[in-house]
Amino acid sequence: MSECASQRTIGPLRFFLACLMAVLLFCPVRADAASGSEARQTLQLSVSRILSLIKNPDYVNPATREPLRMQIEDEVYHIFDFGEFSARTVGQGWKTFTSSQKQQFVDAFAELLFSTYLSQIDGYNGEEVFFTSERSNESGTRFDIATELTMQDGRVIPINYRLMPKNGSWVVYDVFVEGVSLVRNYRTQFQQILSSSSPDELIKQVKKKAREVRGNASAK
Repeated sequence: MSECASQRTIGPLRFFLACLMAVLLFCPVRADAASGSEARQTLQLSVSRILSLIKNPDYVNPATREPLRMQIEDEVYHIFDFGEFSARTVGQGWKTFTSSQKQQFVDAFAELLFSTYLSQIDGYNGEEVFFTSERSNESGTRFDIATELTMQDGRVIPINYRLMPKNGSWVVYDVFVEGVSLVRNYRTQFQQILSSSSPDELIKQVKKKAREVRGNASAK
């Protein structure tokens, strides 16, 4: 991936992913967050499980971190549907991907997102998350769950999740940070690449960036 393309694909999302990582992996959740819909409870349960892993002293030590990282990754993969993220992010171009290309892209995109999350671990200062509201469509098949991330300096950052039912559970398929959709933001960047390159080239670029991000995170 060229330097310019890399910046288009990754740079603007650092802030989004840092905030999202704090909510999913680090933030203490208010006691009243257990109330509400099944979708909201599912989201909170994943946060609680991940918190227990992050708080394990072995996670701080690079020599003992990997097994815990795998457990965290497993939990993130359960609550985030990266297939939905991928299809919605690529948009209309998704139908031009072969089955093999779709799977390769989902795997690469998931690794890119997850590795970027982990790269934000250093510097965590104990932010707090509040579940503020939830809203469903008329059929109850889509939920928007609103949260607020309160930073140490007093700033409050709204982060909203969109969930849908799938395979008997609830999964996240989009995230809005300060009103900006993660899916839409990636879609704009990936469509720029696909406008002049093939799906294979996009997959190649995403895989390369995922390796770079994971390598940088592992080196810390």
